Amino acid sequence: MSTDRIEKKIFLRAPRKRVWHALADSAEFGTWFGMKFDGPFTPGACMRGVIVPTTVDPEVAKAQKEYEGIPFEITIEQMEPERLFSFRWHPFAVERGVDYSVEPTTLVVFALEEVAEGVMLTVTESGFDRIPLARRAKAFTANEQGWGMVVKLIEGYLVHAP
Repeated sequence: MSTDRIEKKIFLRAPRKRVWHALADSAEFGTWFGMKFDGPFTPGACMRGVIVPTTVDPEVAKAQKEYEGIPFEITIEQMEPERLFSFRWHPFAVERGVDYSVEPTTLVVFALEEVAEGVMLTVTESGFDRIPLARRAKAFTANEQGWGMVVKLIEGYLVHAP
């Protein structure tokens, strides 16, 4: 098992264009993921936002509630329409009052592949081996579980907001 990389795949019964819009539109992304951003996603942009509970799944929203209002930043890396969306962030940066800006970031990649009757979405987060040892295992474990929930969130979102 890799300690540097998390990968999750999910088959989505939705057109590729629709899946792309759910990823690339910051308002839509925030709705299902559980974040409110300060503007649209554009390559190179440093986005600021806050954690807000998802509107897709009440159980996940309940788990996110304790982190509500925590500010965060992501930097958009790539946006290749209907193919790839990626950003950098500080993983599991949820402790209030801690400055994570001095730590390295991880890279999160959403890759879309058209398959029969839908899209295969692969979510990869890499770079955990560079996170300070004191936080590394906790961040990896939290995000390993988190990405498992996230792929279900986008699936539920696409079903209820086609």
